[in-house]
Amino acid sequence: MENSVNEKRKTNFLLYLVVSVSGAAVLALELLGTRILGPYYGVSIFLWSAIITVTLAALAAGYSIGGHIADRGISMRGLGIIILTAGLYLCLIPLLKRPVLSIIEPMGLRPSVLIAALILFFPPLMLLGMVTPSAVKIKASVLSEVGRAAGSLYSVSTVASVAAALLTGFVLIPALAVSHILFATGALLFMTSALIFLTGRRRGNALIALILFILSLAAIVFIPSSPYASGKAVFIGTGHSPYAEIDVVDFLEARFLLIDGSIHTCTDIETGKNIMPYVNVLDIARNICGDSGNALLIGLGGGSVAKNLSSLGWTVDGVEIDPVVIRFAKEHFGLAEKDAFVYQTDGRRFLVETDDLYDLIIFDAFGSGTVPFHLVTKESVELAARRLRPGGVIAMNFLTVGWRSRIVTSMAATLRTSFREVVALPIAEPPNTLGNLVLLASDSLLSLSYDIPEPSGRFTAEYDMNHSWNNRFNPDSSGAVIFTDDKNPIDLWSEEVNLADRQNLKKYFREAGIKW
Repeated sequence: MENSVNEKRKTNFLLYLVVSVSGAAVLALELLGTRILGPYYGVSIFLWSAIITVTLAALAAGYSIGGHIADRGISMRGLGIIILTAGLYLCLIPLLKRPVLSIIEPMGLRPSVLIAALILFFPPLMLLGMVTPSAVKIKASVLSEVGRAAGSLYSVSTVASVAAALLTGFVLIPALAVSHILFATGALLFMTSALIFLTGRRRGNALIALILFILSLAAIVFIPSSPYASGKAVFIGTGHSPYAEIDVVDFLEARFLLIDGSIHTCTDIETGKNIMPYVNVLDIARNICGDSGNALLIGLGGGSVAKNLSSLGWTVDGVEIDPVVIRFAKEHFGLAEKDAFVYQTDGRRFLVETDDLYDLIIFDAFGSGTVPFHLVTKESVELAARRLRPGGVIAMNFLTVGWRSRIVTSMAATLRTSFREVVALPIAEPPNTLGNLVLLASDSLLSLSYDIPEPSGRFTAEYDMNHSWNNRFNPDSSGAVIFTDDKNPIDLWSEEVNLADRQNLKKYFREAGIKW
């Protein structure tokens, strides 16, 4: 009798352990999914929707299949095999990722991101979903215990999921490479499976457990290769923050700051000077304001805009939410303390909390597929307007496909809710292609304080400024959607921009060996 009670306690302990580990692994994988696919597709609403859809579908399938298997008879050994298989698939994800993404690349953004999530995440999530129904069957020895057994096991699994979500998002992702977290999660599943086999009575279980413990140690010790193929690019720094994967890459005499695979800064390696045309075009806003003043820069990037303004005598406050971006700007792009006083916070929160007034406010926090929607709304524009001195200028830089895209017209309409004058400074050539565009807004006339010098060549700052200023136009925003906190389709509209940008990046970096 005593042996029977002890055996039941041991089984219950294992079952609670198994459902805890499986529940934690589910949430960890769901969060890691955005980091695994983000550099390839951008962390957009489509990526989040795909990950959540696949997770829920996989768990639904796992619950159903696990329930059927449990009713046919499930043992602790069978549970150990399910956990082991899920762990093996997790460790295969870094190896499967590149070939899978290469095969589905021609399908377009929405189908590709959904199919990639299905292939990479559905099988292990489904296996993990099978665990709890099987555990309920093993724990509930009589019918009267089923409700209590199901409630306690699902409760423990959910609590473990909550803990894993906090640990993964707040601690692991900012500190470790995504592939390392995947392998560590796989190792945890191996160890759990090994413990199940070790406590079993079948002959050979001890040997299987030993093999699984060795496999667990190998998964922890093994350091996967870089997610990018080797080539002519040199990776100077890689960081994982709560917000994005950030890389600093040297390629073709240029240094790039890549945030989730998209270029946010590009400078000459030897001189450190900016190469991106939009930085030069933003200098027109400074020209309109006058020779000196106070500027607020929302979105730091590598610090090129801040350094340019500072070198011309401006006092700059920079706002950047990502601590890794701030660190890389200083370590790899030469941003000095004199160039900007940097606040690590959200741009809109800063606008709410600050009492300072500025002559120029620049919004430069928008990537190809990652537009912080709360920064482009009527409410955000109103906040910025209240932080401007009389005659001050707002400048917004973003990527668009075409000078007169719906993003341009709606952003202009949104700016016009607070400002009389709105002018577009296009950068892309020809007009219907992908490129940056800067919108200027003010209550004063947007005219130059002094003439822009004539360019000495095609690839000069003077050329970029003359091209944009000579092609400036007042966007026709009649009937355009005004972005608000309540209604804002910018994430959906950015799909076209994200797709075009990713295609260009793949072509440009092909020789570098960088794969998206």
